[in-house]
Amino acid sequence: MSYIPSPEEAIQILKEYNKDDFHILHANTVGEVLKHFASIYDKDNQEYWQVVGILHDIDYELYPKEHCVKAEQLLKARNIDENMIRSIMSHGYGICSNIKPVSFMEKILYTVDELTGLIWATALMRPSKSVMDLEPKSVIKKFKQISFAKAINRQTILDGLEMLNMEMNELISMTIDGMRKMEQ
Repeated sequence: MSYIPSPEEAIQILKEYNKDDFHILHANTVGEVLKHFASIYDKDNQEYWQVVGILHDIDYELYPKEHCVKAEQLLKARNIDENMIRSIMSHGYGICSNIKPVSFMEKILYTVDELTGLIWATALMRPSKSVMDLEPKSVIKKFKQISFAKAINRQTILDGLEMLNMEMNELISMTIDGMRKMEQ
């Protein structure tokens, strides 16, 4: 029988495979951002969206060269819901997975996985080192500066925006709002 963990259980599962504080923070951030989007678009499934965000990189720290492939194995071994596994695997579409994001949640995950990294990097350059006073225009400016946060896959963000049919400013604003909940 398939299983959908609670956010608290998802954190414990994540920590079995991830010890690095950065990876745990990233997972929590993506989880919180997905929960924020769900609070707007899918109110009845906020915890589900959050768990997908928390577990999306479950395999990355231990198996970076098998990212998404190992995630499927690890999560299936725990009888995690098949739809949840599919959503998690879709965030690596075109990079380490051939599973295309189809649902709105999957498209959000695909896009904000990279976008949250760019937003944190931008926030850390500010005197406050916080997203609390960060405006989308600052993130857009850094997005255009290719030498800034080079590891961020800007094409993934652009592809995600196209899938979502959203404007960059709108998505960045909503993502920042979700990230602010991490600092409250």
